[in-house]
Amino acid sequence: MARRFGIEGGIIGVVAAAVVSLGIVGAVASGQLGGPSKAEADTLGRQAARAPKIAPVDPSIVHASDRPGRSLNITIDDGPDPVWTPKVLEVLKKHDVKAVFCMIGPQARAHPELVKQVVAAGHKLCDHTVSHNTGMDHQPESYQSQQILDAQKMIEDAAGGAKVEYYRAPGGAFTPYSRKLAAAHGMRPLGWNVDSKDFESGSVEAIEATVRGEIGNGPTVLFHDGGGNRALTVASLDRLLPWMKQQGYGFGFPKR
Repeated sequence: MARRFGIEGGIIGVVAAAVVSLGIVGAVASGQLGGPSKAEADTLGRQAARAPKIAPVDPSIVHASDRPGRSLNITIDDGPDPVWTPKVLEVLKKHDVKAVFCMIGPQARAHPELVKQVVAAGHKLCDHTVSHNTGMDHQPESYQSQQILDAQKMIEDAAGGAKVEYYRAPGGAFTPYSRKLAAAHGMRPLGWNVDSKDFESGSVEAIEATVRGEIGNGPTVLFHDGGGNRALTVASLDRLLPWMKQQGYGFGFPKR
């Protein structure tokens, strides 16, 4: 009887253990006993998908050129645009100048062939957010994160492998959070020293005068290839780039 009791007791013990185990598994799956719920798991999945893919960089806003000596960084914002980006690329090629293209995410997604052309020509990519909201610095961190990381993915997907190396806040609306977030994802925050005002100027001469007057402010010069008719930008670049060379300037990229 003692032997039989031991066998039956063993069977009962195994069954009980199995029941307890199933209960624990169910509790974990339902979010009890400290396990993640479905919503938490989804959140963790999104965070993992957005984890930095390359080494972080300096979160301070860069203006300096990576080229020693008398040097300028040409930056082109708000594209890519199917009409104006190819014309800007032609002028840059004509004068053998490389630039940083600060792209709007949906524009890049709509025109991946232009993104690839920019990369193939030796230019660099910059994240200029999804919506170009110049009030970014007044938005919650969740909004800033969505604007920056979604645009980065759109641009890199369109590029077919090239990485986005810079982040420029629309209107310069950086925040400590957005700078750190961009830097953690391999994008150096990018400022500017010279605003060509090609977006609002009424003539090539006005753009030229602005750039010539501000060129002493620092190396990073801002132009646009999106947001409207950029015929004045194309014409002014064609005249300013040789003038810059005549002043003894070379051309580099912003420091990383």
